[in-house]
Amino acid sequence: MKNKKFIPDAHNVINLQIKALQKLKKNLNKSFNEAVIKIAKCQSKVILCGVGKSGLIASKIAATLASVGTPSFSLAASEASHGDLGMISKNDILILISNSGQTSELKNIIKYANRNKILLIGVVSKTNSILYRASDIKLLIPDVTEAGGIVPTSSTTTQLALGDSLAIASMKYKKFSKLDFKELHPAGSLGAQLKTVEDIMLTGNKIPFVHENLNMKKALQILSKKKLGFLLIQNAKKITKGIITDGQIRRFNEKENNLYELNVREIMTKNPISVDKDLLAVKALAIMNEKKITSLCVHNKKNKFKTIGILHIHTLLQSSIS
Repeated sequence: MKNKKFIPDAHNVINLQIKALQKLKKNLNKSFNEAVIKIAKCQSKVILCGVGKSGLIASKIAATLASVGTPSFSLAASEASHGDLGMISKNDILILISNSGQTSELKNIIKYANRNKILLIGVVSKTNSILYRASDIKLLIPDVTEAGGIVPTSSTTTQLALGDSLAIASMKYKKFSKLDFKELHPAGSLGAQLKTVEDIMLTGNKIPFVHENLNMKKALQILSKKKLGFLLIQNAKKITKGIITDGQIRRFNEKENNLYELNVREIMTKNPISVDKDLLAVKALAIMNEKKITSLCVHNKKNKFKTIGILHIHTLLQSSIS
């Protein structure tokens, strides 16, 4: 047994699934387009149901649809005939998944959907099946060769791929954006990577604004108090004119000895880099790394010189942005 090699078995399984997906790709037709539009325009819920392995696939597809803005859940076929049919309303879309289309547990659900004129999308491989004939939209998956001859593998792969395709196509039809996606994924590393600058920027009194005519002696007191390592310089119209960093001040002191005699305008760096509040925080971090700076001004839309917030490298790191 130690010399037994199983990689050829794995290759066989994978090759069968690749062939199944290639057949699925050729099978797609206008019914797929119709299903996408119906799902995207659904004003209620999309309910998915299957039996056995198809039931597990239904749960995954429901989760994917929900994650991209289509309220969805999966229904246990075994519980449907014992009261859970009441979870389905007339404005819902029902997606039933069955390789054979003849599974007995689905028959009562099919009858209920047809009797109450609930839109039924059937994901099935047999055109002579109950599910195929009863479906309003028929998504035909190809006959495939299962790994091991009988184990649902290639068929469930095609079901999953078709479900993912429906989810992504409907997402694009609805123009579901990264910002929308972020709202539904606030936690974890994915949520962190989808945060915008606006989510983590410092605002209000935390921004170290000083007037352009302020003398450096007072400016240094503010710099020490704010503890951010820089000051933003504004004119009387609240337009951001420049920035002074503690590193810049140290370098000035090495060459000159009249720092206190100057005002901030005389030593500031003009036109500090500013980013839009809707920029992804990860992109803002990339700008900092590229420019070798530790802070950015934040503006809204085209008002580039009207600073509404600041983004500091420490804030990014504390928010797990990397």
